[in-house]
Amino acid sequence: MQSKRFTVAEANETLPQIESIFKQLEAKKAALGHHVQKLHVLDALWGEAVNQPNNPDHDDFQQHRRRIGYLKEDILRIIEEDLLSLGVRFPQGGLEHGLIDFPTTFEGRWVLLCWKRGESEVGYWHEVDGGYARRQEILAEHVIGMGRDDAGEYPSEV
Repeated sequence: MQSKRFTVAEANETLPQIESIFKQLEAKKAALGHHVQKLHVLDALWGEAVNQPNNPDHDDFQQHRRRIGYLKEDILRIIEEDLLSLGVRFPQGGLEHGLIDFPTTFEGRWVLLCWKRGESEVGYWHEVDGGYARRQEILAEHVIGMGRDDAGEYPSEV
């Protein structure tokens, strides 16, 4: 599978769209938290009895469970169809911490441009197996070559 290879400028151009997607995800997460909280309250109030069809809060309990399922599906759909379809990578912890990786090439190898929500532009990169903790600042001399050379296929094991 050929991966999109971003230049720093192309990555920066996608940030408004990515920010918009994060806002959608934020709203879904807030709604999910609301319904989870309601389930906790009903569970604390009734325990296992809330699962009984004759329980006065059973219908509300089931409605909250269904809504949680729909919201989880919505979140996954937004991530897959809206975010990943841009060619970016959503690293572990990406949703919680607002992290996005942009595949690029640098000096004949694949690396990842790294952006964290709240940063005004893509200003860091890391090796494919490096992660956020090992990100490095993008220097002016890096920008010239990033995304412009061939590094073969993107590593599938990552």
